[in-house]
Amino acid sequence: MVLSKLVTPPFLLHAEFRFNEKKATQVAALLIQLRGSQKMKYLKLLKLVYLIDRESLARWGRPVSTDRHVSMDKGPVPSRIYNLITEEQLKSGVWSAHIQTVPGYDVQLLSDPGNDELSQAEDDLIREVFQMHGHKNRWRLVEELHQVPEWRDPDGSMIPISIRDILTAVGKTPDEISEIERQIEADVFADSVLQPV
Repeated sequence: MVLSKLVTPPFLLHAEFRFNEKKATQVAALLIQLRGSQKMKYLKLLKLVYLIDRESLARWGRPVSTDRHVSMDKGPVPSRIYNLITEEQLKSGVWSAHIQTVPGYDVQLLSDPGNDELSQAEDDLIREVFQMHGHKNRWRLVEELHQVPEWRDPDGSMIPISIRDILTAVGKTPDEISEIERQIEADVFADSVLQPV
């Protein structure tokens, strides 16, 4: 019997980051503020958050939003943020205190949630991605994100996009991916010890 098999918690086989709703709210709020308006089409917001997470994974091996991602008909989407925008039963908590979904497929910023969850590097990355893509309308972003290798047509459903899928698509080698996955597992395990569910 191998000792490492005994001490490896089973959830690490599919480790994922604990979703930080406050941080995700701060990411979305900053994007809306950068637009120079209190509103943004939520499809555009979802695409910009995905692009931020994709670039963050390429640079640092972790998503800024802490969300997990799925392929949907209109391209890749951060799934928990999508649910916060579209699911009525989730209209409580940090997100809804600061951001609401309004008619016309918009999200509206109600109040500034601050930025204490974001590092300076993450704040800079959000601004960089907005500078590169914020001028594009939602349909152009949908079209562009249909071209990324990790997106698969779900045919009306949704398909999970793993961190490995994204890392492979952005050109990480198998060794680099393995090292990033080991670090993610360590971070997830440390988080579970420090902040048990």
